[in-house]
Amino acid sequence: MLFMSEKSFRCGYVALIGRPNAGKSTLLNYLVGEKIAAVSDKPQTTRHKIKGIVTIPNEGQIIFVDTPGIHKPGYLLNRRMMTAVMDAILSVDLLVLIRDASVTTGNGDRFVLQLVKDSGKKAILALNKVDKLKNKATLLPLIEFYSKEYNFEEIIPISARKGFQVDILLKEIIRRLPEGEPIFAEDELTDQPLRILVAEIVREKILESTRDELPYVTAVITERFDESDEKVTKIYCTILVEKDSQKRIIIGENGKKIKEIGTKARLEIERLLGKHVYLELFVKVYENWRNLEYKLDEIGIGG
Repeated sequence: MLFMSEKSFRCGYVALIGRPNAGKSTLLNYLVGEKIAAVSDKPQTTRHKIKGIVTIPNEGQIIFVDTPGIHKPGYLLNRRMMTAVMDAILSVDLLVLIRDASVTTGNGDRFVLQLVKDSGKKAILALNKVDKLKNKATLLPLIEFYSKEYNFEEIIPISARKGFQVDILLKEIIRRLPEGEPIFAEDELTDQPLRILVAEIVREKILESTRDELPYVTAVITERFDESDEKVTKIYCTILVEKDSQKRIIIGENGKKIKEIGTKARLEIERLLGKHVYLELFVKVYENWRNLEYKLDEIGIGG
């Protein structure tokens, strides 16, 4: 049930944008308190605009839009991902630019900054991964650079992984949202269907388990989600790759790798659902799936 308050309640949509691997999904998962976005040290992990909902009673509700890392589009998949970024920027009330403060400024960072400038929207800059900095004084020239480039509402050093100053970021976001009643119920965390969340968890475990062995050419589709048995949920997922050699990597010797992936994913899905899960994974080769309209539609990556 939605709740009301006599105080001025604020509610709005906020886009988390930034380069691949800047920590957007890590921040979203930390804020929501549940894993709803795939987190990996490989770039371009996020493919869907995943809404994470944070509600602070009597203060506000933030609907976060987690976007794919901003990168140069090549395949149709990448072009659709960048379209998702642009749609998010245009449709939200506030932008939060996540910048990895542990790396030097490159062309990609300047490109993302230009997108913020072109939007003309209110924006907060979150300098992430400050826990990696041995000398925090190195933040000062970064803050000075961004301050001169755009009129950011706030510039806040954070560590999404450790939660450093994330509470301050949250308060500053709420302050800048429009007044309005909550859109979602207080206990809702995301508008994503379980099928998508499950597929994202499986894909994350693939990235973790294969590391540099496998190029970024995998996708996961939840084919069946059977909750007819109260004691156990049966889930069947298809893993897409582009070559037989990639299929062999995921399956591993005597099926060892796919068993490892399935076990890790099942345990996390069980924590998400709060019940026992039977998870079965299939690997299929679809050559050049990243350029196939119908396959991207099936996966749910918007056009």
